[in-house]
Amino acid sequence: MNFHVLTLFPDMIQNGVNTSITGRAMNNGLISLNTVNIRDYAGNKYGQVDDYPYGGGAGMVMQPGPVYRSYESVVERIGYKPRVIYLTPQGKVFNQSMAEEFAKEEDLVFLCGHYEGIDERVLEMIVTDHVSIGDYVLTGGELPSMVMIDAISRLVPGVLNNNVSAEFETFNDNLLEYPQYTRPEEFMGEKVPPILLSGNHPKVDQWRREQSILRTMERRPDLMEEANLTKEDMKFIKTLDK
Repeated sequence: MNFHVLTLFPDMIQNGVNTSITGRAMNNGLISLNTVNIRDYAGNKYGQVDDYPYGGGAGMVMQPGPVYRSYESVVERIGYKPRVIYLTPQGKVFNQSMAEEFAKEEDLVFLCGHYEGIDERVLEMIVTDHVSIGDYVLTGGELPSMVMIDAISRLVPGVLNNNVSAEFETFNDNLLEYPQYTRPEEFMGEKVPPILLSGNHPKVDQWRREQSILRTMERRPDLMEEANLTKEDMKFIKTLDK
């Protein structure tokens, strides 16, 4: 899995991704990170990549030329036109199913905007996906790109020490993850649920599934409409109405 990030702040991306689990994955050759400094393709000795917007208005807009040339450097490097994700609050909100879809790609390009945005012409030329990480505005696309790289990397085989964990966590079947417990068995008077100490694995699995449903209904009821529920799940939900 190869990530390419077009950015004005490559050090920010490198320092963020080259740590923890993603850093280990890079060291093990499971993912790679190529940061491209858009200023290197400014075409002027000042490294200027922005200008005033046509029609007036506040702020500055990133010029199309430097962005396009930085994109072309990636195309030349890998030999084909890859999927390009533009991080913008106007895009579709990123979720787990999108992470799974993006994880199937061999190369992904993230385009990080700044100022008041990027000239629309180059966006129409190179961008395949407009993606947001939430309904709020950030100073640039670097943090969203790192969020997405982290989420996608976890789905690459071998990145997680325990690959099974990715199959049973939050948003599996569009449900939130069940509550987790560890030692000590009792903490400040609060005890671990007895079922988890029973050794009865089918019952534990059933309890965890039911807790996932309860937690989703309580915290994210909007997810229930598209949750992948079994007949047993439906029977459990019906008991809650009594």
